[in-house]
Amino acid sequence: MARTLLVVDDLSDWNPYYPSDQVITFETYLATEQGESQQRVRIINLCSSYRYLSDGYYCSLLAEARGHHVIPSVKVLNDLGKKALYRLQLDDLSQTLERAFKSTDKDREITLMSYFGTTPDPAFQELTRQLFERFSCPILEVTLRCKQQWEIIGLKAVSHRHLDDAMQTVFADALDKFSTKVWRKGRARKAARFDLAILVNPEEQLPPSNMGALKKFIKIGRQLGIEIELITQQHYVRLPEFDGLFIRETTSIDHHTYRFAKKAEAEGLVVIDDPTSMLRCTNKVYLADLFRTHKVPTPKTWLLHKGNATHLDRVEAEAGFPMIIKIPDGSFSRGIVKVNDRKELELKVEELFQKSALLLAQEFLYTDFDWRIGIFNNKALYACRYYMVKNHWQIYRHGSSRTDAGNFDTLPTFEVPKAVLDVALKATLPIGNGLYGVDVKEKDGKGYVIEVNDNPNIDSGVEDKYLGDELYRLIMTELLRRMENRSKGILTL
Repeated sequence: MARTLLVVDDLSDWNPYYPSDQVITFETYLATEQGESQQRVRIINLCSSYRYLSDGYYCSLLAEARGHHVIPSVKVLNDLGKKALYRLQLDDLSQTLERAFKSTDKDREITLMSYFGTTPDPAFQELTRQLFERFSCPILEVTLRCKQQWEIIGLKAVSHRHLDDAMQTVFADALDKFSTKVWRKGRARKAARFDLAILVNPEEQLPPSNMGALKKFIKIGRQLGIEIELITQQHYVRLPEFDGLFIRETTSIDHHTYRFAKKAEAEGLVVIDDPTSMLRCTNKVYLADLFRTHKVPTPKTWLLHKGNATHLDRVEAEAGFPMIIKIPDGSFSRGIVKVNDRKELELKVEELFQKSALLLAQEFLYTDFDWRIGIFNNKALYACRYYMVKNHWQIYRHGSSRTDAGNFDTLPTFEVPKAVLDVALKATLPIGNGLYGVDVKEKDGKGYVIEVNDNPNIDSGVEDKYLGDELYRLIMTELLRRMENRSKGILTL
């Protein structure tokens, strides 16, 4: 598990704050012998000066040389040292600034303080969070000015030594939320072997795991020696303190879930969903060609290109009606429509082409239910039958105020028809060895893969209804194996 250290110039600098044996001086850090260790070390550099070649600069430099994750990094210190460098990373913040300000009073200038990406004024919370992702610095002074519009005219790293009593309280609270490891006290508990972050979104309406499932993951993980913490989008910079990342939020490429996966992978964490699986699974155009190349049975599929009317003629002649039209990156039955005639086809593709230059047309195979086969590391873990919503052709029906879902059955994998299990396993082999949910339609004794989800549902009371806690144990055991191999420098297969 990761160890967090706060580095200061002198221990007396920490007198205003809660005592911690994880606070050390730069002199102590400098003198520490660096032997080989499997423990991850995280440094929060709180030296009084970050200027070039100062103690604070060398603290970050040595931390990076020693393979420790440090904030602020040398890159951040160099960027903040030159306005021309940090301005390059501010161009896309104009909309965030507009949302933060109710008015645009001209010739006005304000200064706000960011403490680990948080600030006392909630209006600026999103701005400071985004700045912290770009410039991970314990305390950042942000100067804003409005002439024609609001803009950031100054960024400056500030020492905690320069804070007054009120600011010290805000800083301490922000540090407490940012890294609870620094303050962790209380009852003795067997030290965890590894730290796992589970990324969630408490506001998501259809999350891939409900709270009951998340609690099971935490309970089983701790039994195996894995300390698990639920994190959200705002904890992006904390990723390096963990050994693994398990994403339990609906994924998308143009989304923070992909950025989390990429950063975690770059930091050497075990990642589920890994970014490669995300790229391959979230786009149905990619999957269609992948399945065609590897001869994975699927419903007949055609690509439609915006502006090419001959594609519509061809698909009408070859598929007939009804047919299914899909946008490449839809999820939970969104962006998928059934069309019954040429007029409806033209209307729906025109509507969907506003979202994507390519669409998928697919023959309509009606079944009473879709199989969902959960696969991890190329092994089938669970099987469900998701039934269509009553008087509807999908397992979800999205309305203006509610989403309906059909019934389900959960079965042992040995009761799944062999044709269904075989095509599900065949579909995941060219994608990777991650955690996948393969949707399969069964017709006339054959299995047809509809799609592979990199972020499959695992809900308490649904996917775990047959295996119970054993489902969570199987997943956590595989994550533990990968984290153990990673800590030993073994490539996980």
